[in-house]
Amino acid sequence: MYKLVLILLMMVVWMSMHALQTDEEMAAAALFQGKHAVNRAAHAAAQQLDPAALADGRLHIDEDAAAREAAHYLQANLQLDKDGMPLPGAYLRDRVEVLVCDVVNDDQSFPYVYRNAAYDYEVTLRKPGVVMIVKLVYPRVFSVMEPIEWDIKGTAELVDY
Repeated sequence: MYKLVLILLMMVVWMSMHALQTDEEMAAAALFQGKHAVNRAAHAAAQQLDPAALADGRLHIDEDAAAREAAHYLQANLQLDKDGMPLPGAYLRDRVEVLVCDVVNDDQSFPYVYRNAAYDYEVTLRKPGVVMIVKLVYPRVFSVMEPIEWDIKGTAELVDY
């Protein structure tokens, strides 16, 4: 009888460990998906040139267009509505929040060191670019793990040919 109880206890432990491992692997996949989405959004935002400045021979990013394009790319890549809430059937469950969307333009001298002490982020830009920090909450599948929230950081510079 005691062997049966031991086997049942061990099965509970094994199932818990399997659930934990599965949740950790799914969390890593969600983090990579979020990182790719933030990188794509920052890159798209960095390509939004101001036509008037370009006509003057300056590479200047239009800040409003950059913010719109970054939001559009996040919506498309993470299946979000315009308010950052996940669409029905999307993997995420909580609102995705854009914490920082800073444009570093040609009014700075390059190389420019961007620092954000609040999120412990520093990056060196060699030309105009966009810095994004997005808050993403992992929707746990099992309740074995503690909740996970990430501040995903991404930076992109203007690409010129």
